[in-house]
Amino acid sequence: MARKYSRHGAFADLSHEEEDVPAEPVACWLCGRPTGQTIVWHHPVPKSRGGRDVVPMHPICQQTLIANFTNSELQRHGMDVQGLLDNPNVRKFVDWVAKKDPDFNAAITRKQR
Repeated sequence: MARKYSRHGAFADLSHEEEDVPAEPVACWLCGRPTGQTIVWHHPVPKSRGGRDVVPMHPICQQTLIANFTNSELQRHGMDVQGLLDNPNVRKFVDWVAKKDPDFNAAITRKQR
């Protein structure tokens, strides 16, 4: 019977040079700060509305968008960040979070219905 893995382990032949180089942080789509260890890949146009593109965001930034906009509103804005930042609640949040650590996370207000 053939072996599923080699005698030296499944990953013995792979080089480990890539582990030494830290990945360069990408900027958050909403606030522009560098992302931390946790990156959320957000659909600016919701998948339920036909969105396929994804952008990197902080979890707290994504929670803010979800709390302030419906799927229909996000679809209308599309990839236009400036249109989202024109909302006073989102602008206030982005100004507040600008001075925080990239891995900062806090509870946010719930969606107002």
